[in-house]
Amino acid sequence: MEHDERLRHASSFGAAATSYAENRPDYARAAVRWALDDPAPGMRVLDLGAGTGKLTGTLAAMGTDVTAVEPDPAMLTELRRALPGVRALPGSAEAIPLPDASVDAVLAGNAMHWFDMTVAGPEIARVLVPGGTLAGLWNVVDDRVDWVAGLARVSGSAAIGPRDTPTGWRAETAEAHLPGTGGAARFGSPEQAEFPHGQRRTADSLVAALATRAGVLVMPERERQVTLDRIRAFLAGESETADGEFTLPMLTCVLRVRRL
Repeated sequence: MEHDERLRHASSFGAAATSYAENRPDYARAAVRWALDDPAPGMRVLDLGAGTGKLTGTLAAMGTDVTAVEPDPAMLTELRRALPGVRALPGSAEAIPLPDASVDAVLAGNAMHWFDMTVAGPEIARVLVPGGTLAGLWNVVDDRVDWVAGLARVSGSAAIGPRDTPTGWRAETAEAHLPGTGGAARFGSPEQAEFPHGQRRTADSLVAALATRAGVLVMPERERQVTLDRIRAFLAGESETADGEFTLPMLTCVLRVRRL
Protein backbone atom coordinates (compact mmCIF):
# COMPACT_ATOMS: atom_id res chain seq x y z
CA MET A 1 0.00 0.00 0.00
CA GLU A 2 1.37 3.43 -0.95
CA HIS A 3 2.15 5.88 1.86
CA ASP A 4 -0.76 8.26 1.18
CA GLU A 5 -3.21 5.38 0.80
CA ARG A 6 -1.99 3.82 4.05
CA LEU A 7 -2.55 7.11 5.86
CA ARG A 8 -6.05 7.40 4.40
CA HIS A 9 -6.92 3.91 5.64
CA ALA A 10 -5.27 4.40 9.03
CA SER A 11 -7.17 7.64 9.67
CA SER A 12 -10.58 6.26 8.67
CA PHE A 13 -11.63 4.73 11.98
CA GLY A 14 -12.69 7.86 13.84
CA ALA A 15 -15.81 8.20 11.70
CA ALA A 16 -16.96 4.80 13.00
CA ALA A 17 -15.59 5.03 16.56
CA THR A 18 -18.89 4.23 18.31
CA SER A 19 -19.61 1.21 16.12
CA TYR A 20 -15.98 0.09 16.46
CA ALA A 21 -16.29 0.16 20.25
CA GLU A 22 -19.55 -1.78 20.14
CA ASN A 23 -18.75 -4.40 17.52
CA ARG A 24 -15.02 -5.13 17.33
CA PRO A 25 -13.81 -8.16 19.34
CA ASP A 26 -11.47 -8.21 22.29
CA TYR A 27 -8.36 -10.44 22.34
CA ALA A 28 -7.87 -13.95 23.69
CA ARG A 29 -6.40 -13.69 27.18
CA ALA A 30 -3.99 -16.53 26.53
CA ALA A 31 -2.63 -14.55 23.59
CA VAL A 32 -2.13 -11.45 25.73
CA ARG A 33 -0.37 -13.47 28.43
CA TRP A 34 1.95 -14.99 25.82
CA ALA A 35 2.64 -11.59 24.30
CA LEU A 36 3.74 -10.36 27.73
CA ASP A 37 5.59 -13.58 28.61
CA ASP A 38 3.36 -14.25 31.67
CA PRO A 39 3.12 -10.77 33.17
CA ALA A 40 3.49 -10.00 36.85
CA PRO A 41 0.98 -7.64 38.51
CA GLY A 42 2.02 -4.04 38.01
CA MET A 43 3.98 -4.71 34.83
CA ARG A 44 4.20 -1.42 32.90
CA VAL A 45 2.57 -1.89 29.51
CA LEU A 46 1.98 0.57 26.68
CA ASP A 47 -1.02 -0.17 24.44
CA LEU A 48 0.06 1.66 21.30
CA GLY A 49 -2.58 2.61 18.76
CA ALA A 50 -5.11 1.59 21.38
CA GLY A 51 -8.25 2.53 19.45
CA THR A 52 -11.33 2.30 21.64
CA GLY A 53 -9.55 0.15 24.23
CA LYS A 54 -10.31 -3.41 23.14
CA LEU A 55 -6.84 -4.57 24.21
CA THR A 56 -6.47 -1.95 26.94
CA GLY A 57 -9.40 -3.38 28.87
CA THR A 58 -7.90 -6.87 28.88
CA LEU A 59 -4.53 -5.52 30.02
CA ALA A 60 -6.18 -3.58 32.85
CA ALA A 61 -8.20 -6.63 33.95
CA MET A 62 -4.97 -8.65 34.10
CA GLY A 63 -3.52 -6.25 36.65
CA THR A 64 -0.91 -4.55 34.48
CA ASP A 65 -0.09 -0.88 34.82
CA VAL A 66 -1.35 0.02 31.36
CA THR A 67 -1.05 3.31 29.49
CA ALA A 68 -3.03 3.70 26.27
CA VAL A 69 -1.84 5.95 23.44
CA GLU A 70 -4.15 6.68 20.50
CA PRO A 71 -3.91 9.34 17.74
CA ASP A 72 -7.57 9.62 16.74
CA PRO A 73 -9.62 11.95 19.00
CA ALA A 74 -12.92 10.12 18.44
CA MET A 75 -11.38 6.73 19.21
CA LEU A 76 -9.66 8.15 22.28
CA THR A 77 -12.98 9.56 23.49
CA GLU A 78 -14.57 6.11 23.28
CA LEU A 79 -11.61 4.58 25.13
CA ARG A 80 -11.84 7.10 27.95
CA ARG A 81 -15.58 6.58 28.20
CA ALA A 82 -15.21 2.81 28.47
CA LEU A 83 -12.14 2.82 30.75
CA PRO A 84 -12.17 6.01 32.82
CA GLY A 85 -9.62 4.63 35.27
CA VAL A 86 -6.95 4.00 32.63
CA ARG A 87 -4.31 6.55 31.70
CA ALA A 88 -5.10 7.38 28.06
CA LEU A 89 -3.00 9.87 26.10
CA PRO A 90 -3.10 11.39 22.62
CA GLY A 91 -0.08 10.35 20.60
CA SER A 92 1.12 7.92 17.97
CA ALA A 93 3.68 5.20 17.38
CA GLU A 94 5.83 7.78 15.66
CA ALA A 95 5.60 10.24 18.59
CA ILE A 96 5.06 8.40 21.88
CA PRO A 97 4.33 10.79 24.79
CA LEU A 98 6.29 8.78 27.37
CA PRO A 99 9.80 9.05 28.86
CA ASP A 100 12.76 6.89 27.90
CA ALA A 101 12.81 3.32 29.29
CA SER A 102 9.43 3.82 30.98
CA VAL A 103 7.61 0.59 30.00
CA ASP A 104 8.32 -3.12 30.21
CA ALA A 105 6.27 -4.00 27.13
CA VAL A 106 4.66 -2.36 24.10
CA LEU A 107 1.58 -4.06 22.65
CA ALA A 108 -0.47 -3.10 19.60
CA GLY A 109 -3.86 -4.63 18.85
CA ASN A 110 -4.71 -4.71 15.13
CA ALA A 111 -2.58 -1.60 14.75
CA MET A 112 1.09 -2.41 14.11
CA HIS A 113 0.59 -2.66 10.34
CA TRP A 114 -0.32 1.05 10.34
CA PHE A 115 2.95 2.13 11.99
CA ASP A 116 5.74 3.76 9.98
CA MET A 117 8.45 1.61 11.52
CA THR A 118 11.28 3.72 10.17
CA VAL A 119 10.13 6.34 12.71
CA ALA A 120 8.13 4.21 15.16
CA GLY A 121 10.86 1.59 15.62
CA PRO A 122 13.31 3.96 17.32
CA GLU A 123 10.46 5.48 19.35
CA ILE A 124 9.34 2.07 20.60
CA ALA A 125 12.93 1.15 21.42
CA ARG A 126 13.29 4.45 23.29
CA VAL A 127 10.38 3.84 25.68
CA LEU A 128 11.11 0.13 26.19
CA VAL A 129 13.48 -1.05 28.90
CA PRO A 130 16.31 -3.35 27.75
CA GLY A 131 14.88 -6.85 27.61
CA GLY A 132 11.38 -5.45 27.14
CA THR A 133 8.88 -6.96 24.72
CA LEU A 134 7.19 -5.58 21.62
CA ALA A 135 4.18 -7.56 20.39
CA GLY A 136 1.51 -7.07 17.77
CA LEU A 137 -1.81 -8.88 18.15
CA TRP A 138 -4.29 -9.48 15.33
CA ASN A 139 -7.72 -11.08 15.43
CA VAL A 140 -8.22 -13.17 12.29
CA VAL A 141 -11.18 -15.25 11.17
CA ASP A 142 -10.68 -19.01 11.15
CA ASP A 143 -11.28 -19.89 7.51
CA ARG A 144 -10.63 -23.57 8.22
CA VAL A 145 -14.34 -23.53 9.09
CA ASP A 146 -16.33 -23.89 5.86
CA TRP A 147 -18.85 -21.12 6.35
CA VAL A 148 -16.10 -18.71 7.47
CA ALA A 149 -14.13 -19.50 4.29
CA GLY A 150 -17.28 -18.69 2.33
CA LEU A 151 -17.69 -15.44 4.23
CA ALA A 152 -14.11 -14.46 3.39
CA ARG A 153 -14.71 -15.12 -0.31
CA VAL A 154 -17.95 -13.17 -0.39
CA SER A 155 -16.68 -10.24 1.67
CA GLY A 156 -13.77 -9.36 -0.57
CA SER A 157 -10.34 -8.15 0.47
CA ALA A 158 -11.61 -4.78 1.70
CA ALA A 159 -13.51 -6.46 4.55
CA ILE A 160 -11.45 -9.64 5.06
CA GLY A 161 -8.01 -9.17 3.61
CA PRO A 162 -5.08 -11.58 3.21
CA ARG A 163 -3.80 -10.78 6.69
CA ASP A 164 -7.20 -11.56 8.21
CA THR A 165 -6.96 -15.36 7.89
CA PRO A 166 -4.40 -17.61 9.64
CA THR A 167 -2.40 -18.60 6.57
CA GLY A 168 -2.31 -15.08 5.21
CA TRP A 169 -1.36 -13.68 8.61
CA ARG A 170 1.60 -16.04 8.93
CA ALA A 171 2.88 -15.12 5.48
CA GLU A 172 2.30 -11.36 5.63
CA THR A 173 3.19 -10.61 9.23
CA ALA A 174 6.43 -12.50 9.91
CA GLU A 175 9.00 -9.72 10.34
CA ALA A 176 7.02 -7.41 8.05
CA HIS A 177 5.87 -4.99 10.75
CA LEU A 178 8.84 -5.10 13.13
CA PRO A 179 11.51 -2.45 13.65
CA GLY A 180 14.66 -2.69 11.57
CA THR A 181 17.88 -3.94 13.05
CA GLY A 182 19.77 -0.70 12.56
CA GLY A 183 20.39 1.93 15.22
CA ALA A 184 21.60 1.68 18.79
CA ALA A 185 18.68 -0.44 20.02
CA ARG A 186 18.35 -3.88 18.51
CA PHE A 187 15.64 -6.51 18.66
CA GLY A 188 15.93 -10.28 18.76
CA SER A 189 14.38 -12.90 16.52
CA PRO A 190 10.61 -12.68 15.98
CA GLU A 191 8.21 -15.32 17.27
CA GLN A 192 4.67 -16.09 16.11
CA ALA A 193 1.88 -17.83 18.01
CA GLU A 194 -1.86 -18.36 17.51
CA PHE A 195 -4.59 -18.78 20.11
CA PRO A 196 -8.22 -19.90 19.66
CA HIS A 197 -10.76 -17.15 20.13
CA GLY A 198 -14.37 -16.47 19.27
CA GLN A 199 -17.02 -13.81 19.49
CA ARG A 200 -20.78 -14.15 19.92
CA ARG A 201 -22.44 -12.47 16.97
CA THR A 202 -25.67 -12.04 15.09
CA ALA A 203 -25.74 -11.51 11.35
CA ASP A 204 -26.42 -7.81 11.89
CA SER A 205 -23.63 -7.33 14.42
CA LEU A 206 -21.15 -9.21 12.23
CA VAL A 207 -22.01 -6.98 9.28
CA ALA A 208 -21.61 -3.98 11.57
CA ALA A 209 -18.18 -5.22 12.65
CA LEU A 210 -17.02 -5.71 9.06
CA ALA A 211 -18.30 -2.24 8.23
CA THR A 212 -15.65 -0.83 10.59
CA ARG A 213 -12.78 -2.29 8.55
CA ALA A 214 -10.61 0.39 6.97
CA GLY A 215 -11.04 -0.97 3.47
CA VAL A 216 -14.82 -0.70 3.82
CA LEU A 217 -14.76 2.69 5.53
CA VAL A 218 -12.88 4.32 2.65
CA MET A 219 -15.21 2.91 -0.03
CA PRO A 220 -17.62 5.19 -1.89
CA GLU A 221 -21.02 4.95 -0.22
CA ARG A 222 -22.69 2.99 -3.03
CA GLU A 223 -19.88 0.43 -3.21
CA ARG A 224 -19.92 0.04 0.57
CA GLN A 225 -23.65 -0.68 0.61
CA VAL A 226 -23.33 -3.24 -2.17
CA THR A 227 -20.53 -4.99 -0.29
CA LEU A 228 -22.40 -5.07 3.02
CA ASP A 229 -25.64 -6.22 1.34
CA ARG A 230 -23.72 -9.08 -0.30
CA ILE A 231 -22.34 -10.16 3.07
CA ARG A 232 -25.75 -9.88 4.68
CA ALA A 233 -27.31 -12.06 1.97
CA PHE A 234 -24.60 -14.69 2.42
CA LEU A 235 -25.17 -14.86 6.18
CA ALA A 236 -28.93 -15.16 5.67
CA GLY A 237 -28.36 -18.19 3.46
CA GLU A 238 -26.08 -20.13 5.84
CA SER A 239 -27.65 -22.42 8.44
CA GLU A 240 -25.03 -21.48 11.03
CA THR A 241 -25.71 -17.75 10.76
CA ALA A 242 -29.25 -17.30 9.47
CA ASP A 243 -31.04 -17.07 12.82
CA GLY A 244 -30.12 -15.74 16.24
CA GLU A 245 -26.68 -15.77 17.79
CA PHE A 246 -23.67 -17.77 16.71
CA THR A 247 -19.96 -17.83 17.50
CA LEU A 248 -17.62 -16.39 14.91
CA PRO A 249 -14.54 -18.68 15.00
CA MET A 250 -11.37 -16.62 15.25
CA LEU A 251 -7.74 -16.78 16.29
CA THR A 252 -5.77 -14.12 18.11
CA CYS A 253 -2.38 -14.19 16.41
CA VAL A 254 0.70 -12.69 18.02
CA LEU A 255 4.02 -11.49 16.63
CA ARG A 256 6.53 -10.97 19.47
CA VAL A 257 10.09 -9.69 19.63
CA ARG A 258 12.35 -8.70 22.50
CA ARG A 259 14.46 -5.57 22.76
CA LEU A 260 18.09 -6.54 23.32
